[in-house]
Amino acid sequence: MRVLVVDDHSLFRDGIVSLLGATGFTVVGQAGDGKTAVDEALRLRPELVLLDIHMPEMTGLEALKQIKAQLPGTRVVMLTVSEDEQTLVEAIKSGADGYLLKHLSGTEFIEMLDGLKRGEAAITRKSASYLMKQLSKPDPQQEKLVQPLSERELEILQLLAEGLSNKAISEKVSLSENTVKYHLKNILHKLNVQNRTEAVMYALRNDLVPKK
Repeated sequence: MRVLVVDDHSLFRDGIVSLLGATGFTVVGQAGDGKTAVDEALRLRPELVLLDIHMPEMTGLEALKQIKAQLPGTRVVMLTVSEDEQTLVEAIKSGADGYLLKHLSGTEFIEMLDGLKRGEAAITRKSASYLMKQLSKPDPQQEKLVQPLSERELEILQLLAEGLSNKAISEKVSLSENTVKYHLKNILHKLNVQNRTEAVMYALRNDLVPKK
């Protein structure tokens, strides 16, 4: 996986680059501020951007929005020292594919990034639990579907809400992974959301899948 690493602390950035290089990732670029992050993302078109939240020139959240707007297929994982829950919610709503604290061990960090390759969100259980509580609250202005979901799409959305990866879903419904990805793309479009986590939160808020 081709990675762009963005952090304004060069020592931390160098450590991440070394860790990634030693575990099979290819670092294609680095940046130390949000504006450069956007410019480098557009120039290099990486598969993954590791993006610090608090940076000069432009915040990580603003850089996230710009990268996702112009490169929707690029995965972006936010890196932070803060456990601020509102920032977590804003990052996911803005399209982040993960949210990782910098105090994770190297092993935990790489396991989370490896999960992205399997179609999983790079997020700890604690953060996921908070998101579930916050984003599954009833919305006073219930969203409207762009288009109704098919029975197959609802089935896949249910499995997504259960935390299954693309591979596990494909085995469960006897479809190829590519077909599952195609259905997921349609689901995201119909729900008007940007990623898997938002899709699950939308489904829970609007009773498309049963709450556990």
